[in-house]
Amino acid sequence: MKLSADLKAFEGRIGYKFTKPELLNRAVTHASMSSANRDDNQRLEFLGDRVLGLVMAEALLALDPGATEGQLAPRFNALVRKETCADVAREIDMGAVLKLGRSEMLSGGRRKQALLGDAIEAIIAAIYLDGGLEPAKDFILRHWGDRVNTVKQDARDAKTALQEWAQARGYPPPSYIQTDRQGPDHAPVFTISAQVENGAKAVATAPSKRQAEQAAAKTLLAQLEKNS
Repeated sequence: MKLSADLKAFEGRIGYKFTKPELLNRAVTHASMSSANRDDNQRLEFLGDRVLGLVMAEALLALDPGATEGQLAPRFNALVRKETCADVAREIDMGAVLKLGRSEMLSGGRRKQALLGDAIEAIIAAIYLDGGLEPAKDFILRHWGDRVNTVKQDARDAKTALQEWAQARGYPPPSYIQTDRQGPDHAPVFTISAQVENGAKAVATAPSKRQAEQAAAKTLLAQLEKNS
């Protein structure tokens, strides 16, 4: 099977050349384009998620030999969550090579977080099946890059930390209020205001309520710690 020009260019972006190009072709085929003669990437996504988890677990153990399971778990979750996978997918312009059905095309599928995250996991599985664990590991560590080294700080749950700050001062839990929502249904942007009992507050925007709440909490906590 010969690859199209855009998939050959994609091989260059990811730094891996397939000996079995049909694996790459399957990895970029969304379920909306599947047919009796065309496999989609769902089974590859299932496998890729496990390969990613193994590589990240090993990397975290090597990076911090003294960390407990309780410390490692949130770091691991931060590295393998769908938002992180989608960020990596955007960096290699994964959306440009996805094979989508008409409905997904019209609804902005090339930009959807869940779809991009699934697709990068399928790519990981395709590399694993084509070349083995080492090429897959190399791909993951190269494209996740500094995220692995900085995850100790990034994995801190800002909402939990802010709630602990409030409880330590006898305050009720912080409040989170959605103040705005913009953009189409397939690419919304939420604005959330976080506030504590003493009146301090911070506002943040993100593609999901959870992300916006965490970002607002992180900003507010930084303000409170700076002023304490």
